[in-house]
Amino acid sequence: MLLRRAAEFAFIEPGPLVDGELELVPPEGKWIDPMLRAMQDPLTRQEDPGSIVNRGQLQHFLKIAPYGRQPPNTIYDRLPTYHFWMHIREDFAPPLPICGAIGLRVGNNEDTNRHYGHIGYNVFPVARGHHYAERATRLLLPLARRHGMHTLWITCNPDNVASRRTCERLGATFVDTIQVPTNHPLYARGEREKCRYRIDL
Repeated sequence: MLLRRAAEFAFIEPGPLVDGELELVPPEGKWIDPMLRAMQDPLTRQEDPGSIVNRGQLQHFLKIAPYGRQPPNTIYDRLPTYHFWMHIREDFAPPLPICGAIGLRVGNNEDTNRHYGHIGYNVFPVARGHHYAERATRLLLPLARRHGMHTLWITCNPDNVASRRTCERLGATFVDTIQVPTNHPLYARGEREKCRYRIDL
């Protein structure tokens, strides 16, 4: 599915997104404090410092993506995106109520298909080992189908073994490893290559 004009896109209510103890919740103000606690966890600070943001940054994110829905930006060729935070229900006594985040970009453009992928996820270190990234991705596949998408791309750095295993468990097909262009924002962040995996819906 190719997006012709930003005005044509309409977000869909996905309904409950639940798999056992895991549920995907739209980002809201009530989840900011639990999200900040997850980011301040000692393991996050040690193993994933790049994922840490502050309260002001989270509040700004809620303004540009209300209820987790980020509209397309034709100036920067950015696709409309659903954002969800991974919540572990309280009756399962989680170490942290928010364990990660996931997003779904809807549509196709070269930068998404080659560098960023349609699905992007991050699980905080304290919650890893439960296949939350895989399970959260599976919860979003029906939403992608409802938008008429037939192929999803997931990209990761070659040394990200956990993400590559997630792609394999999802049944994604490894397609290739590409070089990140030197003028790309990812290159400025120190990323040099991207492995590309394809999921056919």
